[in-house]
Amino acid sequence: MTAVEIARARVAHATARRATPKKRVARPRPQHGDSDKQSALEGAAESVLVRSMTTAADALPDDVGALRALILAERAERTQLAERNAVLERLTTKLAHIVAELKRAQFGRKSERISDDQLALALDELETAAAKANAEAEKADPERKAAAARKRRASRDEKLDHLPHEEVVIEPESKVCPCCRGALHVIGEDTSKRLDKVPAKITVIVTRRPRYACRTCEKTGADEVAGIVQAPAPPRLIEGGLPTEALVADVVVSKYADHLPLYRQSQILARHGVRIERSTLAQWVGAAAAELAPLTDRLLGLLKASSKLFCDETRCPVLDPGRGKTKTGYLWAIARDDRPWGGTDPPAVVYAYAPGRGAKHAVKLLDGFAGILQVAGYNTLADPARPGGPVTLAYCWSHLRRKFYEVYVGGHSPIATEALARIKQLYAVEDEVRGLPSELRRRARQDRSKPIVEALKPWFERSLAAVPKGGKIGEALAYGLNHWDGLTRFLDDGRIEIDSNTVERSIRGLALNRKNALFAGHDLGAENWATIASLVETCKLNAVDPLAWMTDALSKLVNLWPASRIDELMPWAYAARSA
Repeated sequence: MTAVEIARARVAHATARRATPKKRVARPRPQHGDSDKQSALEGAAESVLVRSMTTAADALPDDVGALRALILAERAERTQLAERNAVLERLTTKLAHIVAELKRAQFGRKSERISDDQLALALDELETAAAKANAEAEKADPERKAAAARKRRASRDEKLDHLPHEEVVIEPESKVCPCCRGALHVIGEDTSKRLDKVPAKITVIVTRRPRYACRTCEKTGADEVAGIVQAPAPPRLIEGGLPTEALVADVVVSKYADHLPLYRQSQILARHGVRIERSTLAQWVGAAAAELAPLTDRLLGLLKASSKLFCDETRCPVLDPGRGKTKTGYLWAIARDDRPWGGTDPPAVVYAYAPGRGAKHAVKLLDGFAGILQVAGYNTLADPARPGGPVTLAYCWSHLRRKFYEVYVGGHSPIATEALARIKQLYAVEDEVRGLPSELRRRARQDRSKPIVEALKPWFERSLAAVPKGGKIGEALAYGLNHWDGLTRFLDDGRIEIDSNTVERSIRGLALNRKNALFAGHDLGAENWATIASLVETCKLNAVDPLAWMTDALSKLVNLWPASRIDELMPWAYAARSA
């Protein structure tokens, strides 16, 4: 036992003695036939207690100074334990808040539920509060601060070689040896990296175009023939306006990629002493949309020439001036992403505004497309009379799984639980084959996924017959059976994904922009929204900086880039040039 443990044992024993009333407790006399083992156990326990107390008492020092040092050591350890408990309490409180927010988001009443974005904001606040408490604790404890610094250095995953580097060398005050006054020489150095950000700087570009004339011709009058020589004015996106193409690109990307409304951008510019009204910024965005429209049209044509696409839609509230309120329009999205099966076509997405979500709008958008379409519905597209021929529909298992999950979280449902467990097995196979060539994916699905699917259909049929009609679980089962052919199509074609999450991910940015902007100003505004968002999101899919690409594209379009080379302006072409 350590000295501190001995002291604790002594204090605990003394406290127990003071708290115990001094009275004799009558013990029952052993009766004939009692177990000798019980007596032996009691005797052994008493012997161990006596020995431990004797050992603890004998180990205590007799010197007063030593006892004082022992008490001080125990107090220091108690202080450390109290600080550690305080940290754990803060962490427990933080985790409790996180769990409460997650429960509210998942299981709360509909009016109390929060979206993923609201949940992220709540978690940000909790993380910030916890970080503040940790920072205060580090200030008060140098050892803890040093340990935290070591942990941060060990966990850093630095991939900063693509960024410009600025070196700062910190030299000692003197390079003279303090002993012999000789010159010191370098034997090594310590290097550290920190990430910095230079705030946006607004500059004024003054373009001067000198005019030239000939002095000789001026004397002879021949200058009327030669005239004055001057370089032509470069074309501008906003003729007679202030912004460069780079500034317009920054406004557009801030609005559609970073979800920063124009009125906030106007406020940011005002902080730099530049007052530009929101309406003026809107005019800039509209001019950019008009210039970029041919690129979006070409992108749509390239997508419709693909062999497989995804399709989905999301709400787009639009002002209805005649009624003084908003109406609900929709942004339709078609996307291509062949990377999961090793396809060579670059990923892309195109949005199109429509006043409704009926299948007729999907038919119009996909006019000319003939191939595989991954959707949640739209049976009209499979009509043989459709212009260009019918489309092969592949339905979304994630959509079906969501229907069962809604029943599962609402209460005890063995059928929903079993359905989710079986669908989970299909997704486990998909996790393993993602990124493999299409033929290998098809073989794996035939060997492992097909038996699961073949057993699932008769189970659906039996379960549907056993549940009441009109209930949610019945609707989920019926949906699966009604869409069975499209749901099972992925088994025979390795190019087909098990769900349409690809296009659902591509519309998340639109959903966030919709929350920040609330609504499009009118139908034309929604169309501009679709035009620019298509190009911005395609940049993201190809790991291209939207600002750099848009600055380059606008500059070239304004300078009359030839239509025959429009494919060179696509985001993936820009990525290839910049590589």
